[in-house]
Amino acid sequence: YVREVAGLRLLRLALVYGANASGKSNLLSAFEFLKIFALNRSENKTEETGVIPFLLDKETPNQPSELSISFVTEGKRYLYSLVIDENIVHSEKLYVYPKTQPALVFERTFNNNVSEITFNTKRVRIPQIAKEEITIKCLPNMSVFAAYNQVNISIEDIDKVIEWIAKKHINHVEPQLRVSNFAEKVLAEKPEIKESILSFLKAADFNITDIITEMETRKIPEEYIDELLLEAEGIPNEEKERLRRERSYQAPKTNFKHRVENIRGEEFYNLPKELQSEGTKRIFGLAVIINTLVKSNAFLAIDEIESSLHPKLIEFLLEDFLKLEGESQLLLSTHYDGLLEEEDLLRKDSIWFTSKKIDGSTEIYSLTEFKGLNRIASLRKAYRHGNFGATPNIM
Repeated sequence: YVREVAGLRLLRLALVYGANASGKSNLLSAFEFLKIFALNRSENKTEETGVIPFLLDKETPNQPSELSISFVTEGKRYLYSLVIDENIVHSEKLYVYPKTQPALVFERTFNNNVSEITFNTKRVRIPQIAKEEITIKCLPNMSVFAAYNQVNISIEDIDKVIEWIAKKHINHVEPQLRVSNFAEKVLAEKPEIKESILSFLKAADFNITDIITEMETRKIPEEYIDELLLEAEGIPNEEKERLRRERSYQAPKTNFKHRVENIRGEEFYNLPKELQSEGTKRIFGLAVIINTLVKSNAFLAIDEIESSLHPKLIEFLLEDFLKLEGESQLLLSTHYDGLLEEEDLLRKDSIWFTSKKIDGSTEIYSLTEFKGLNRIASLRKAYRHGNFGATPNIM
């Protein structure tokens, strides 16, 4: 449950409870924004940054937002912070912790409509020409990392941070996200993980004995190609030209082999993914995502983990995750308070709450901030009775 890394004791699992519209999803979205902003390159300086300010106040929509994230990769702790509005980055800093105190790697400020980037020469050796090139490429609405990626230079601390953001901070999972689409793509690319996924599904009491994923060519109707390419984001120009020329693409197709017993004995039937229940598709998708998470020692946030899942499946999923070795981490938001009764599964310091204040802002606090927890017979009942806040005020 706990891993000691870079002198820190870090939990592998944390859950966030709170009423609807209390800010749980916004918390998880903040992680996602930092990932997207850090890596995405702006095409021009008029593009918006994508940050959404606090809108329930007359003053804050015109003020910059402040975000920061601290993480450990390859045994080193880093701190990345941003001060940003809808149009420009006011401040951007990266720190590394060689020991207990942070050391600056770079600092970026915005003065007189110009971004100024300063590197800590005690830690970073960078030719003046490379520094100037990064500064020129760093538009006011993009990150230093995105500009750095366009320059032929290598700085160890920055390389490690970009690697963590790109590969070890997995895109967060929203309730409406079709995780099974991601899962079958991964299975098509990495068939070696299939046995692990099958073992998980069998242990979770599914009668699925095999998963067959193959790539197939799908045609794009000519009348839709222009609209599709117009709405497509992140597709390289070469791929867009190929799609326009060939009007086809490769996509995975998945069948699940089901075992049944009837008067004739044991029989097996293949059913396509589209005919599986929403719960089956979701647990299949989450199993593949968590497999990827664990193998990469990565971080993943899942919003409303209970979506389309039976409570027992949620408990099984978390138990299975915690049994696995490594430094991977899960951050979950949930309304399923039954987990609060699972003392063997959840530590008290892994439970957090979000509560909407009267001014519309969100307060985030830990269960461990409350006294007398050991005298509470049922955390679930205490939560339902409003002892910890973070529940709806129903009149």
